[in-house]
Amino acid sequence: MMQSINPATNELLAEFDTWDQATLDEMVTQAGYGFADWSKLTPLSDRIALLNRLGDVLLDDKEVLAELITLEMGKRYAEAVAEIEKCAWLCDYYAENAERFLADEMIETDASKSYVAYLPLGVVLGVMPWNFPFWQALRFAVPTVTAGNIGLLKHASNVPQCALAIEEVFRKAGYPDGVFTTLMIGSDKVESVIRHPAVKAVSLTGSEPAGRKVASVAGEELKKSVLELGGSDAFIVLDNADIQTAVENAVKGRFMNMGQSCIASKRFIVDAGIIDDFIERFKTAVESQFEAGDPMESDATLAPMARQDLLDELHQQVTKSVEMGAKIVTGGYQLDRPGCYYAPTILTDVTSNMPAFSEEFFGPVAIVLKATEPAHALGLANATDFGLGGSIWSNDSATAETMARGMESGATFVNSITFSDPRMPFGGIKHSGYGRELSGQGIREFTNIKSIWIK
Repeated sequence: MMQSINPATNELLAEFDTWDQATLDEMVTQAGYGFADWSKLTPLSDRIALLNRLGDVLLDDKEVLAELITLEMGKRYAEAVAEIEKCAWLCDYYAENAERFLADEMIETDASKSYVAYLPLGVVLGVMPWNFPFWQALRFAVPTVTAGNIGLLKHASNVPQCALAIEEVFRKAGYPDGVFTTLMIGSDKVESVIRHPAVKAVSLTGSEPAGRKVASVAGEELKKSVLELGGSDAFIVLDNADIQTAVENAVKGRFMNMGQSCIASKRFIVDAGIIDDFIERFKTAVESQFEAGDPMESDATLAPMARQDLLDELHQQVTKSVEMGAKIVTGGYQLDRPGCYYAPTILTDVTSNMPAFSEEFFGPVAIVLKATEPAHALGLANATDFGLGGSIWSNDSATAETMARGMESGATFVNSITFSDPRMPFGGIKHSGYGRELSGQGIREFTNIKSIWIK
């Protein structure tokens, strides 16, 4: 049984029965049968036309879809609308560029003709999280399906209404039945889907433990996998940065989506000469900008976290770090009101043995660390098992760019918070995963990069 619960009120919105194994096996088998028709009989031009319609449907229905996001996982309605609009941008981007990305690439060799072809693999499973329920799923589905694959979605169990709505968006856009299907299953059945003969690859966005399990099963089956896992992104502020600009972006980078983002800014590494000023301004901004309320209302600036168990886990991490010597500058408690509201929190005096230093904090908690010089700041940034994103704030662009190249991450932004952009590849290194989504690299991840040599 899947339950949809409003985290702002703890109200049960809906319940859904999950599929039994026989139903699941039949749906996956049928997806395999549909691959030939979709990949070989539906030309790329037709797939692109459908993609254009998909973007139109998203924009036409954005208010309804955004409300569903807010009711089901709690983010502010304005952020939910922006998420749907970004999904439509994703559709437009691939509609404009898919033909170029998937075109045969001629290679000069000793052959009369030689080239690389990008051919679809077959059925691809996407295991997606709840924090951006439309963006994460469509970031997987749009390039995968446009390349000629069949898409299966196993969404997070706390957003079943969003999962079904995504399937309906594809249907309304005119996609043939079976090209994209939401699987109404729990995590216990993911392994059986990966092992199904019809499934050729899997993409997961989620936690490190989930990624290890999916990668293990895919590895046993010798099937391609792409993993986008957790992050503990560094936000480096050098002594020549504009402090007020850095603070304003620190608030945005840490607390957008209530901090429930893999690429949220999490560890704020600030030069010793300006750290006191930075912390005071950061504290003032956090305490003055956030007001808890109904996330559907425009005047609410503080939304709930998605689930109570996630809030409890975050608070345990904060509590343990404080017991070990960390200092709470502001926040550090659940609000005394209905719903899963946690006070925006800033921690200082964090040392390397604390959860605040080594673990991902998936919620509205910022960790501020002191750096003695740029090299020390970069060392602190890299002193983590994660390697998803990061940012550097400085008025010395040459130094910042050199540091950006040295940061161990899949993306580093200078004088901007980290964000995913359809035009740029997205993904991590180290324990943040492997493979890339978005851009040309993303649409080619689930293709057979095939060499053709003719003489």
